Amino acid sequence: MLAEALIVLASAAGAAVAQAAGTDAWVGVRERVARIFGRGDASAAQVALVRLDRTAAALDAAEPEQADQLRARLDASWQARFEDLLESLNEADRVVVAGQLQELVTLRSGAVGGASARDGGLTAGGDVDIRAEGGSVAGGVIHGGIRMENPSQPGPVQG
Repeated sequence: MLAEALIVLASAAGAAVAQAAGTDAWVGVRERVARIFGRGDASAAQVALVRLDRTAAALDAAEPEQADQLRARLDASWQARFEDLLESLNEADRVVVAGQLQELVTLRSGAVGGASARDGGLTAGGDVDIRAEGGSVAGGVIHGGIRMENPSQPGPVQG
């Protein structure tokens, strides 16, 4: 039986895999996870790569309204895989793999401030200042309200 801390770590690692799929971070996460499962065994690493590729393909093919539910299932699936791996190891190897999983989680959560974007998206690792000119509003999806200071009246339509 795994200690609670290792179960929490496996859960965070599963979430890191599921959240990275389809983002710019995927290649790095994919390679790291394959090394963790491979641990020097090329065939074990290949099995992990096949599973990782299936994960990414499933999320890529999912309808937008089903993607979150699928991601949650994949998150749980990867958590179970990480738990199984940790349980199969002797104490010394478990400590090494736990450290690798912690690095994976830290890298994933620290990548671009924890933000990620799918195709056509944009992420920023710090403050972003977006300005509009001529009384317009600049933004994409706005959660919350908009406060305009000294709004000017729109000018004539230009065309």
